[in-house]
Amino acid sequence: MPGSKCLIDFDTLTRFMADALHAAGVPKPDAEICADVLSAADRYGIDSHGVSRFKPIYMDRIRSGQIDPKGQSEIVHEGPTTAVLDGHNGMGQVASKRAMQAAIDKANRFGMGMAVVRNSNHYGIAGYYVRMAAEAGLIGVSGTNARPSVAPIFGVEPMFGTNPLSFGMPTDEDFPFILDCATSAIQRGKIELYARQGKDVPKGLVIGSKGEARTDTAGILNDLVSGKASLLPVGGSAEETGGHKGYGYAVVVEILSAALAGGLFLKDLNGLDENSRTVPYGFGHFFIAIQVSAFTGLDGFRKSAGDILRALRSSRKAEGQNRIFTAGEKEYIAWMKRAGRGLELDESLQKELSQIREIYGLKQYRFPFDSH
Repeated sequence: MPGSKCLIDFDTLTRFMADALHAAGVPKPDAEICADVLSAADRYGIDSHGVSRFKPIYMDRIRSGQIDPKGQSEIVHEGPTTAVLDGHNGMGQVASKRAMQAAIDKANRFGMGMAVVRNSNHYGIAGYYVRMAAEAGLIGVSGTNARPSVAPIFGVEPMFGTNPLSFGMPTDEDFPFILDCATSAIQRGKIELYARQGKDVPKGLVIGSKGEARTDTAGILNDLVSGKASLLPVGGSAEETGGHKGYGYAVVVEILSAALAGGLFLKDLNGLDENSRTVPYGFGHFFIAIQVSAFTGLDGFRKSAGDILRALRSSRKAEGQNRIFTAGEKEYIAWMKRAGRGLELDESLQKELSQIREIYGLKQYRFPFDSH
């Protein structure tokens, strides 16, 4: 039975997620894509978007009918450098990988490519898709809207999602520059992580319906659903602290994810109809690929990008600090550290994996915690 924390190797975890998704109706190749995106999050140390999201965001939504496991994306409009895809309420990772690959292919041929997706679902970590571009020697950009949980500054009503914006660029280092950030000061997945750890949310990241600071993790998760609590944008609740910047970038992501794709936006993404019954979310995403060699030599770009990052890391450090990081570095360190070690599962995740195994009859899987 599940007990204290234990380690599980990534190969087993990835295969289990793929087999569970397939058992739930997702075609096998699609299930493998989804499992790879989820596993990548944990491998890179982004624990808020890996296996912790597997049951509540994907498996439960498939069972409730919010996600169509067999839904296949379709290109509904295409030009030499552009594409519009309808996700048909299928797995967000599958539509997104197809869209980014389309943008990459177009960029390789014409210098730039962009694809947008509508009627989709949660697509995992944005960094997965821009990494595809960076590893192909291109610059990648991606973003997605999400269910409303963030209030505009001077407001207390959750109007838009955490709306991540991500960039990937090739360098001459062992890892590309990958910036993958929510435009909110904290994302829902991080609060869920705090809940599993029994921790309060740090002050200044979440407000209540009157604008008061909230730190009560369990209460916040409940009240985000009812609209009685809101996350704050990057920069907080005031212009003096730069809140208008995070707010503005979030709206950019919303427009590119929804208006450009002809999809749903803001409160229409809450997954409920007028009678509070669950319905598909209908998220939108965008993907941009830029061919570096259309501007300058790829090798020179890689070196210059690497020189910029190395100069930043070697700059004078604040008192008490012994290291400066650049985007993508911590994820690379996590990848190297976890590669042979595996992922640590807490009791709640052990129980979720056990439940999924039981529901879908995946008795061929034996987990390390079974002997506890």
